[in-house]
Amino acid sequence: MLGMRPYGASKQLDMRRQKALRLLKRGKSVAQVAAQVGVTRCSVYRWRREKRVERKNTRPPGKPAYVSSEQINQLKEELLQGAYAHGYSEDYWNLDRIGHLIWDLFGIRYTPSGVWRLLDRMNWSWQKVQRLAIQRNDEAIASWKRYSWPRIKKVAGSERYAGVNR
Repeated sequence: MLGMRPYGASKQLDMRRQKALRLLKRGKSVAQVAAQVGVTRCSVYRWRREKRVERKNTRPPGKPAYVSSEQINQLKEELLQGAYAHGYSEDYWNLDRIGHLIWDLFGIRYTPSGVWRLLDRMNWSWQKVQRLAIQRNDEAIASWKRYSWPRIKKVAGSERYAGVNR
């Protein structure tokens, strides 16, 4: 029966494990606990070892975050002030600029991919800067789309189907 799960619901198995740990705490030997609970000595040793490790490792698994939740809130406030407020000549954020801001604020160095993951964790989405010409005339563009473009399309389409070969 090596490697097979013992009979019983998870709650029952956990209660058995807790009983064994209580008996160990009262000073019973591993052999006595194993006989009383009805398991092998290896199981009792494993439960005791896991309990010791459990006490040492109280944090959740995985690599801990570099910035705390308070620092993330502060970073959000700083980003909402805009890039102008932090000395940049154009008001947009990119991964490098945010990485520099994190370094200036907290002294923590992030790679651009790390900044990306941090922004994702903050539920911030990536926005591409829309670049528009200074001399742009929206009325002229609308007029061109409404009057000139259909005329050009009509002329180009009639030449193609009129048998004009070039």
